[in-house]
Amino acid sequence: MAWQPEKAPLQELAGYLKDALSGHDQNAQRYATMMLGQAKSSPETANYLAYILSNGPLFQELGLTSSDNTLVRSSAAINLKNAIKAYGKAFADLELAYVHTLVLSALQDSMAQVRNFAGSVISEIVQKGGVLSWPELLPELLGLADNDRGSVSPEAQEGAMSALAKICEDNKQSLDREYNGQRPLAIIIPKLLKVTSSPNAKVRAFALASINAFIPQTSPAVLGSLDAILEQLFRLANDPSDSVRRNVCRSFTHLVDVRPEKVRPHMSGLVDYFVLQQRNTDDPDLALDAAEFWLCVGENERLCPTLGPFLEMIVPVLLESMVYEEEDILRLEGDADDADQQDRAEDLKPRFASTKNPRTAANGHVGTNGQVALSSLSNQAEDDLSDGEIEESDDGGSANLEDRWNLRKCSAAALDVLASNFHGAVFDVTLPYLTENLSHQDWPIREAAVLAIGAVADGCMDAVTPHLPDLVPYLLSLLNDREPVIRLITCWALGRYSAWASHLENPNDRQRYFEPMMEGILNKMLDRNKRVQEAAASAFANLEEKATKMLTPYCGPIVRQFVQCFSQYKDRNMFILYDCVQTLAEHVGPALAQQELIDTLMPAMILRWSKVSDRSQEIFPLLECLSYVATALGDAFAPFAVGVFTRCVHIIHQSLEEYIMCINNEALEKPSKDFLVTSLDLLSAIIQALQSRKSGELVQNSQPRFFDLLLFCMEDPSNDVRQSSYALLGDCAVNIFHHLQPFLPALIPVLIRQLDLDDMKDQDIENGFSVINNACWSCGEIAIREKTGMGPYVERIYQHLLGIISNPEVPASVNENAVIALGRLGVDCSETLAPHLGEFAKPFLRIIGPVEYTDEKAHAFVGFNRTVERNPQAMEDCLIEYFQASAAYARHSNSVSDADLAGSFQRNLIGYRNLIPNFEPFLQQLPERDVEKLRGSFTF
Repeated sequence: MAWQPEKAPLQELAGYLKDALSGHDQNAQRYATMMLGQAKSSPETANYLAYILSNGPLFQELGLTSSDNTLVRSSAAINLKNAIKAYGKAFADLELAYVHTLVLSALQDSMAQVRNFAGSVISEIVQKGGVLSWPELLPELLGLADNDRGSVSPEAQEGAMSALAKICEDNKQSLDREYNGQRPLAIIIPKLLKVTSSPNAKVRAFALASINAFIPQTSPAVLGSLDAILEQLFRLANDPSDSVRRNVCRSFTHLVDVRPEKVRPHMSGLVDYFVLQQRNTDDPDLALDAAEFWLCVGENERLCPTLGPFLEMIVPVLLESMVYEEEDILRLEGDADDADQQDRAEDLKPRFASTKNPRTAANGHVGTNGQVALSSLSNQAEDDLSDGEIEESDDGGSANLEDRWNLRKCSAAALDVLASNFHGAVFDVTLPYLTENLSHQDWPIREAAVLAIGAVADGCMDAVTPHLPDLVPYLLSLLNDREPVIRLITCWALGRYSAWASHLENPNDRQRYFEPMMEGILNKMLDRNKRVQEAAASAFANLEEKATKMLTPYCGPIVRQFVQCFSQYKDRNMFILYDCVQTLAEHVGPALAQQELIDTLMPAMILRWSKVSDRSQEIFPLLECLSYVATALGDAFAPFAVGVFTRCVHIIHQSLEEYIMCINNEALEKPSKDFLVTSLDLLSAIIQALQSRKSGELVQNSQPRFFDLLLFCMEDPSNDVRQSSYALLGDCAVNIFHHLQPFLPALIPVLIRQLDLDDMKDQDIENGFSVINNACWSCGEIAIREKTGMGPYVERIYQHLLGIISNPEVPASVNENAVIALGRLGVDCSETLAPHLGEFAKPFLRIIGPVEYTDEKAHAFVGFNRTVERNPQAMEDCLIEYFQASAAYARHSNSVSDADLAGSFQRNLIGYRNLIPNFEPFLQQLPERDVEKLRGSFTF
């Protein structure tokens, strides 16, 4: 007998479902959520939820209103999907035949929302159980969508095709896998192509969207059908449905990426088509999809040149599309002066620590990239919902227009890309538009013209430069425009031309253009509108990147303005202010260490430091900023170091304790690893900045013990944390080795394990090599100071370093740090390395050759030479390379005395002269210039 629900549990469950999505009674909502969570443990819950979802007339039986009926059925679908997702390994043991039947029937419901939710549940079942767990599903959905029985309702066709679109989007890989010698996709694609001819526009759109899910995957089933797909695209190009044409545009954009040769022969017609679609003022989403075609073609080296003859058609439509839409104009017009208003919680985006470059063998300095968080024109597009889309829900878009990907931004990004490819030809088409509209009385058109100026800056600089003496003063005047949005875009555009102003050679020109540009942007950092403040701060950070040390004479007024910003900015803009401060510190360096500047800047920073809580996301950029400031101030940072150092240690300790608690209790939310990363990086900066005695005192007085915390961080599962940990370990070796040394017996075994390539997971390769890079670097710094104390560890370290330098997949920078660590290990442990010389000599010489001559390279060669001296016969296979390395050696000022390095080369060369019977003929195998270098530098 078929399963049937009991009325009492059904009524009770419906009540919980209603309360769970109702915001009127929060206590009832919490209780309902708890009860629904408990209900998941019952195997019958899925049946009850499917019954409620699929049973439209149920509200009459249960006494629900019509609106409650929609709410309860939606809640049932959400809970059913989440229950399926949560079943884990137990999913395979579930009996879902009843659920299968009911969710399929829900696809034919008269309510679009119910059909949509049913499709989501079906997709989740396939994703969880696999394609073979429901073998009759795909034929059933394709049959419904294609109306193969001739009696399927339009609603059922749409529901089936919508569900199939979700399945295709969520299961791209599994549908393209072989099962019993057959790929499901090979059957699906021809069927989908047939369905794209459906008389139902929504069905056509969903079918084409499903095909689009697979084109970027370059699946054999798709590639084998490309000609048929192209043929159908041309048939659908003039479809009356905007949604269908949207998906046509997307199809061609995908094809540009995967098979540009299929697109090239049709470019002339496609240009006409996409220009027409982009000018569709009734559907801005269609226009956006059309604009993305230009962006994609412009970034494709093989296809981009084909656009050259059509620039006079393409550029004008891009310029037209850069004007704000009417709805946005109404929201922006007369934007209020809001600098005194506190930010709303939704204005504050999640923040993360910036990605760092690994330490280098050449100097071991902090490798942060110093990049400013500028708003990019080519931000990732986020597709809005419409008929034919796959996603069933949306977050409603960002409240901030400047954060949304839209037609305006896409067109500007496309203009930027075309300018970078065609240069002056793009500017020639753009110039008449600029001439006509830069002074336009309507601010939206004036704003679009300024946006265009900024968009072509990088690609058309040579063509624009003759106009800049007139253009820059006009842009500076727009900084006082009454419309905040004009002031905002002008700041951005001026930032794009800051490289030109920064590199003017004539002092008078710098005074006429660079100084007013710098002053204008700096003043706008205190605009009465917060969005203008943000744009100005971003533009000034860009200017700092371009001007670098040229800013040194202006540090006084810049710092004073920054301090004013610290006193007036609300939370959101504080983030970009930190970028400005750290970028200035990075580029002017010790010039910031003047006492007057310290007395101006640091009280403001420390005041903000005292207001930000340890668990605030603002602590990330603040810690990063202080790292740069500490590096710039050097020992002058000492008065602030104790408080900052102590707090960093506390943050690390707190984060580690919270992480351990989360391991023991999965219900707790894991703390962000960025608390650890940014604190470790700031500790590194302080230890490098201060005199060794002062840094040592900070470490000595740390509670909990500094190196105990570092040990935990070195074993953290996060690559970013370990990368920063090994950088800090190396900095301690360089600057406070006396304090590090007693803890080496505990730290070195962990370091050795990190050097093992076999422990690196495939998905961690990119970041994992950065960790190994820093581990190699710190190993070398410890080895050169611990000397013979490294004896017990040499054999294990050697085996891991050999694995690194012998692996062709390892990046060059990691190899360089590995051979330098290996060489430095040989300075005092050459006796242990000598038996292995024949294994590592050849890769050592090959890798170290191109490395710049530094203290580290000198140490490495001293260690290598001492190892060679103990086992000269092992060099037989690479003796020529060794003599060439000896010839390339030049005297450089470094901490290793020239006598040590030169003497080690000298002894080995004399030794080989005595070992090789025909030494002179051997020397003639070297290039003549190398022989001359050897004879000039050494005595034989």
